[in-house]
Amino acid sequence: MKDLKSELRTRYALNALIMFVVVTISMLLFATAGEVLSAELLSGLLWVVIFFSAMSGLSRTFVSEEDRGTVIFLQLSARPSVVYFGKLLFNLVLIFGINFFVVVAYLLTMENFKVRSFDVFLVALILGGMGLASTSTIIAAIIAKANTKGTLYPVLSFPILLPLLITAINMTQLSIEGASLAETTGHLRILFSYFFVVIIASYLLFDYIWKE
Repeated sequence: MKDLKSELRTRYALNALIMFVVVTISMLLFATAGEVLSAELLSGLLWVVIFFSAMSGLSRTFVSEEDRGTVIFLQLSARPSVVYFGKLLFNLVLIFGINFFVVVAYLLTMENFKVRSFDVFLVALILGGMGLASTSTIIAAIIAKANTKGTLYPVLSFPILLPLLITAINMTQLSIEGASLAETTGHLRILFSYFFVVIIASYLLFDYIWKE
C-alpha cells in the first residue's frame, strides 16, 4: 500500500512506462508498415513489449528503498515475508496495469491482431503477468544493492523468464487461431507450476537474499 501511494503521488514509474509503451509500439508500426504479420510474430511482439515494459518498472520495488535509505527501517519494522508479499502485490497491480494499457494500444494499432478466443487470451495475460511479477520481485531484491542495476535486471531476468514467455506467446498465438481453453491445458499447467514454484522458492529464500 505504501508503494502504491508513493507511486500514485510521484507517478515516476507510471509515466516512464506509458512513454515506453507508446514509443515501442510506434516503432513497431513504422518497422512493420505494409507487412502482413503472422499470428506467431504478432504474439511474440506483444510479449516483447510487455517484457521490456515490465523490466522498466518492476525493479523499482526494492531499488527505491535503497535510494531513499529506508531499507534498514523496513528490515527492523516488518517481517521479511510481509515485505516480500507486499512488494509482490504492488508488482502484480503494476503488471496488470501495464498489460491492460499495452493490449488496448496493441489492439487499436495492429490491424492484423484479431483475438478469436478471448478466454484463452485473458488467461494467458493473467498467468503470464503473475509469473512476470513474481520473478521480477525476487530479482529486484537480488540486484537492489548492485551498482549496475539497470543492466543487471533484464540480464538476470531474461533466462529465468524465458520458459514463461515462450508459453505465454504460444497461448496468445492459440487465442488468435481460435483454440478452446481445453486445448491449452498443457500451457496452463506450465504457467501455474511456474508461478507457484517461484513463489515458494522466493518465500523460502527472501530472508537470506534481502538481508545479505
